[in-house]
Parts: sequence; structure tokens; C-alpha cells
Amino acid sequence: MPTYDYVCDECKHEFEEFQSMKDEPLTDCPKCGKKSLRRLFGTGAAILFKGSGFYETDYRSESYKAAAKADSGDKGSGTGGTDAKPETKPAAPEGGSKPKPSKPSE
Repeated sequence: MPTYDYVCDECKHEFEEFQSMKDEPLTDCPKCGKKSLRRLFGTGAAILFKGSGFYETDYRSESYKAAAKADSGDKGSGTGGTDAKPETKPAAPEGGSKPKPSKPSE
């Protein structure tokens, strides 16, 4: 239920009232008792979105998610694959990780 702002045109008393959207606007001022209340325009229309379906990722189809995953390369870096640079390792010598000893000259 929204909160509406009211102002009395006679005594200038301003207040907020928690009402259903179906309720009729108030007319009697609680301060001076005159029928000069006016509901202020543009208030009371706040909407609070809760639950799933309100985020960009909630609207994505499974085919979109699969294409985005394939496009990013799914490297697990979390950067989408566009700015990530692959790691480079020094090349290992042929035949294993240790260089072969050279034969002593005779």
C-alpha cells in the first residue's frame, strides 16, 4: 500500500497517510477539521520490485547464455574473455624439463 502526501489549503498542514490505492482521498484536515485537504500529485506511486525476473540476467534465454559462454571462451577468469591475456610459460627444452648434459670432448 502506498503512502500519500496531503496538504490542507486552509491551515497549510502537511502530512502523509498510508492508504490503499482503492481508498478515496481524505477530505477533512486532522488539524483544523475543515474539508480543504488536497492529495499532492505524483506521490504514492512508488513500486518496489522483489523476487526474480527483475535483473538483466533473469531475462536471458538458455540459448543466449550458451552463446555468451562460448563467445567468452569460458576461461573462468570472469572477464568475458575480451580483456584477458593468456598466460605464457617459457618453452621447455626438447626431451624433458632438464637439459641433456653435453658430451665432454676427448
